[in-house]
Amino acid sequence: MTDLILLSDRAAAKVRDLRDEEGNPALKLRVYITGGGCSGFSYGFTFDEQAKDDDTVVDNGDVTLLVDAMSIQYLAGSEVDYEQGLMGSRFVIQNPNATSTCGCGSSFSI
Repeated sequence: MTDLILLSDRAAAKVRDLRDEEGNPALKLRVYITGGGCSGFSYGFTFDEQAKDDDTVVDNGDVTLLVDAMSIQYLAGSEVDYEQGLMGSRFVIQNPNATSTCGCGSSFSI
């Protein structure tokens, strides 16, 4: 496991549940950064079956997190977690590099 980014046990459990619902044990959670959002950058989440050569790969048990080379520079030191609350359930990122975030937490600035 790498120290660049962490995948919490809660997030791994949710990925495992979603992967099992799809019936595809090859699915991996991919986290990426895009430009835009109300604070400058936005977090994105998707599933991927294959790691790319330049991906950072993090395992938590039988669950794998993938981060592309461009995005990892903005996510170094972060933790990917999963939360359930009044705003619904979602993957969240605790990012020590973000200097500000929007109210919903889905975009940030550095």
